[in-house]
Amino acid sequence: MTSTKKSTFAWVLYDWANSAFATTVVAGFFPLFFKQYWSAGHEATTSTFYLGLANALGSMVIVILAPILGAIADCGGYRKKFLGLFAFLGITMTSSLFWVKEGYWEFAAAFYALAAIGFSGSITFYDSLLPSVVAHNPKKMDWISALGFSVGYLGGGLLFALNVVMFLKPEMFGFEDGAQAIRASFLSVALWWGLFSLPLFFWVPEERGEHPSLLQASREGLARLRTTFKKIRSLKVTFTFLIAYWLYIDGVDTIIRMAVDYGLALGFPADSLITALLLVQFIGFPAALAFGKLGEKYGPKFGLYIGITGYTFITLGGAFMTTQAHFYGLAIAIALVQGGVQSLSRSLFARLIPRGQSAEFFGFFNIIGKAAAVMGPLMMSLVIMVTGSHRLSLLSIVIFFVVGGLLLARVDLKEGERAAQSFS
Repeated sequence: MTSTKKSTFAWVLYDWANSAFATTVVAGFFPLFFKQYWSAGHEATTSTFYLGLANALGSMVIVILAPILGAIADCGGYRKKFLGLFAFLGITMTSSLFWVKEGYWEFAAAFYALAAIGFSGSITFYDSLLPSVVAHNPKKMDWISALGFSVGYLGGGLLFALNVVMFLKPEMFGFEDGAQAIRASFLSVALWWGLFSLPLFFWVPEERGEHPSLLQASREGLARLRTTFKKIRSLKVTFTFLIAYWLYIDGVDTIIRMAVDYGLALGFPADSLITALLLVQFIGFPAALAFGKLGEKYGPKFGLYIGITGYTFITLGGAFMTTQAHFYGLAIAIALVQGGVQSLSRSLFARLIPRGQSAEFFGFFNIIGKAAAVMGPLMMSLVIMVTGSHRLSLLSIVIFFVVGGLLLARVDLKEGERAAQSFS
């Protein structure tokens, strides 16, 4: 395997590694277990509020830290070091969920929020390595970004499928019951995440920073941070895209984080919701690859229009669904567009940033994503507390897709690339 193929393989493999957390923990077992085990005795609306609050608080920390650490990482060449630090936090806190006993929702929420900080923080520096990975062939940006998400769907789906079997047939694995199996699944996620992260640290290249000393890099990074927002404002196309991204990714992240809780609130059985999540993972694998090819042929904006439009109708349909068949249908629709929206957003933004400032700019990119992840779950939590209607809480998300799509239409990609190159 050539060094170029090695670096691509190792970078993509980190998506395979961390997607186990996104699937088994964030989308699958944590909201299920939080409502039925750790929050036992609380009303459904109350546990929904707690879950939304935990998601929001974890995202707020990343909103604060990502641009600061991103600037430091660019100056000192610390992208992989910071990635490792956040991944270690996420892995440790995920494994800690195994030890939380029934009824202790406070500890579950705290460990989950810290694990989410580790997951989201590592993604900031993982994304920032994409320009280095494709430096030999920038035209492959959309394809490699989509490949990462696609492999992530497959890896996350395979481990989640094993975890589901553990939950449904606990006696086959020596567990006392399904609850013990779910707790063990959190340990399996931590092991999976840690093991498959290792190649990235050996094979993915990283541009050297100007200030190898951490102290020097910190000083220069903080000084640079003061001007980064001004740079983004002066890069008008980049700034417009970030606003559009903030709006539409709000809906995407919120649906990922709250879908199982929403289904439970509507009275759907847990096994049906888990089956729907598995559909998302395995259909999402080829769908993300298809969006990568779509981006290569027609450009990332075209693929994003398809994905955002799809999500708008998915959300409208979700607000009025009444049967398990509807839920399965919506799960399939989500699987067809979710990876495409995520991967093409990443590759489009990578085109709009100056060379050598990827961690700094991706820090702001992830600020936008996590700020959206604060607003979406928080909005759902507040709407449910005020109205008592889960359907209205989901319907409130549609506005983000509509306005985000309209702003995306104002993004001139060629002009944005030219302006970014002039900053290099």
